[in-house]
Amino acid sequence: MEPVLIVLVVLVVVAFIALIKTIQVIPQASAAIVERFGRYTRTLNAGLNIVVPFIDTVRNRIDLREQVVPFPPQPVITQDNLVVNIDTVIYYQVTDPRAATYEVASYIQAIEQLTVTTLRNIIGSMDLESTLTSREVINAGLRGVLDEATGKWGIRVNRVELKAIEPPNSIQDSMEKQMRADRDKRAAILAAEGARQAQILRAEGEKQAEVLKAEGEAQAAVLRADGEAAAIRTVFEAIHDGDADQKLLAYQYLQTLPELAKGDSNKLWIIPSEVGDALKGLGGAFTGLTGGNGAGPAAAPAAPTATQVPLDPAARPAATPPAGPGPVDIDKGAARPRVEPTREYPKIDPE
Repeated sequence: MEPVLIVLVVLVVVAFIALIKTIQVIPQASAAIVERFGRYTRTLNAGLNIVVPFIDTVRNRIDLREQVVPFPPQPVITQDNLVVNIDTVIYYQVTDPRAATYEVASYIQAIEQLTVTTLRNIIGSMDLESTLTSREVINAGLRGVLDEATGKWGIRVNRVELKAIEPPNSIQDSMEKQMRADRDKRAAILAAEGARQAQILRAEGEKQAEVLKAEGEAQAAVLRADGEAAAIRTVFEAIHDGDADQKLLAYQYLQTLPELAKGDSNKLWIIPSEVGDALKGLGGAFTGLTGGNGAGPAAAPAAPTATQVPLDPAARPAATPPAGPGPVDIDKGAARPRVEPTREYPKIDPE
């Protein structure tokens, strides 16, 4: 019984192992390559699959999801003979598990080497400045070459990115100095522009202020002229409405004469020629008021056209006696000498 029991146990174990090898469960987004006696038979997709145990062999399981592979920095020489280190990142996806298994031994290593050689070809035709500012161009060139080469491997390259471009330390220092100089230059230009704009605005403000001031002065002058004209018109109308006679006008005329003598620097007093007529009329008026015989005062001789009376005693010539009777003094009623060019006369106090 014991040999039979041992055989039964062996058969049960073999059946269990065969059952395990017969049933293959493939996860989602994965695939498996099945070989029969070392030859490709089929590709197992996601789900439950049945294979012939001990005849069919599952060789490789492949992930069909998009993969991200970063590559280490690679030294690349630019067109201007500068060595830069470039880090790249590849985004790829397996589209054909059979080709990825049998067309290339290691598609990861193949993609890395192809990326390095293509990157050196692209960067070798560009200078450092173009390399730093043309990442999109480099990415597009890498993706085109890799996608064309990896298509027969069952690989699709979705994206290629340059993670970092590191120039030599000396070049970095020079670039920093250049950038600092450019910033200082832009700052100086902006400061100059600001000063220029400030001066322009200040000049425009002063111009507008002067224009407004001139307009204000012009309007003020017009208003003053209008006021003076209105005042003269009012006085003129008042004189005509009051029917002022020649005597009143002569008195007002004489009241304005003291204004001619105002000022400490006056050395010469110009007496108008109408003073004689005014004195004549005013003297006749006061003679009538004081109760005279009706006869007017002695007529004063005609005054000269303009009589100059020097106020400085040192500049006066010798006085000469008056010829004929003088005009009547308003306050005392006595005759006074006639105004002569060479005689000194006191200033008339306006009070």
